[in-house]
Amino acid sequence: MRVAVQSLPFDVGAEVSAFTAAVRGAGAVVSFTGLVRDEGGTLSGMEIEHYPGMTEKAIRGIAEAAVSRWSLVDVLVIHRHGKLAPGEAIMMVATAAPHRADAFAAAEFLMDYLKSRAPFWKKALGAGGEAWVAAKDADEDALKRW
Repeated sequence: MRVAVQSLPFDVGAEVSAFTAAVRGAGAVVSFTGLVRDEGGTLSGMEIEHYPGMTEKAIRGIAEAAVSRWSLVDVLVIHRHGKLAPGEAIMMVATAAPHRADAFAAAEFLMDYLKSRAPFWKKALGAGGEAWVAAKDADEDALKRW
């Protein structure tokens, strides 16, 4: 299991290739990459803050919950912090499992919990100024299925 919280960009293709090459006993690898969205063309960037140590611990706990719930061979979570531009990769998860159902379910679980429970604070930057991004009811509702 690898959890990385970093300011530097990452190469999604290289990460997925390395993750896939390292797993043994998997029949499926699922990956998801989240991008900084520019809704309405007004976003000049996103600033993401976190508390080092606390954030990694929380993400590791979410990943461990996924491993204990599904038959996973490995898990990868990368999440960036700092200033990011629209279109940049903000995060990714990858799961490896003997069968695709577990890999898909675990990846969705990770995404839902990371979106709502990982301790990051996001500020949208645009021509109209800066604004903290509020939690969304839809993100909280997504947790109910787990």
